[in-house]
Amino acid sequence: MCGRFVLKSSRRIKLAHLQTQNLPFAARYNIAPTQTILAIADFGDGIEERLLTWGLIPSWSTDGKAFINARSETLEDRPSFSESFQERRCLIPADGFFEWRRPGKSKQPYYFQLKDEHAFAFAGIWDRWKSGTSSITSCAIITTVANELVAQLHDRMPVLLLPQDYETWLDRRTEPATLKRLLSPIESSRMKSHLVSSAVNHPDNDNSNLIQQVDIEAGTNLNLFG
Repeated sequence: MCGRFVLKSSRRIKLAHLQTQNLPFAARYNIAPTQTILAIADFGDGIEERLLTWGLIPSWSTDGKAFINARSETLEDRPSFSESFQERRCLIPADGFFEWRRPGKSKQPYYFQLKDEHAFAFAGIWDRWKSGTSSITSCAIITTVANELVAQLHDRMPVLLLPQDYETWLDRRTEPATLKRLLSPIESSRMKSHLVSSAVNHPDNDNSNLIQQVDIEAGTNLNLFG
């Protein structure tokens, strides 16, 4: 799954047909579900950035239930996601994401990023829900089976897209078979990870210290990544 991530700047993703990049967006190091996040898609007037709510509410929902993640294996089958997968795909820019190891009752977070520390995009879907005079445009991050690196902590991971895949993912004409190929886990060899402070466990904390590597406490055996 994906429950927290990092985005240092709204200008981290370059896209040929992106209209403008003028949204106010400060660096964020502990983005959590229900918060406003940056997304790139064709919302009706060409490819642009918008701020969406993280937690997709299907347009037809009667109870407003939100989904922060959507499993790649069931995108075409689940009513909550199928139409968005076909018609409303988006890119969710990121610099990295967190996953946790749970030895006993503690939660020890690790930060995952590309080896070259470049930005990437989560594969996402979006929808617009209305109730009375209220309207919420929201999104979900698509997950897939974990690669060997992430699998040491969790059996799922977000789908990471690289620049050469952005246009293909957003293009409504892309064939389903091609889209499904993009939903494979990225190779472990392209990623790295390190232990970070447990301060990231609290969504109210948000600063660059959260992604700094910390020493493994004496007496523990957490050296998963060398």
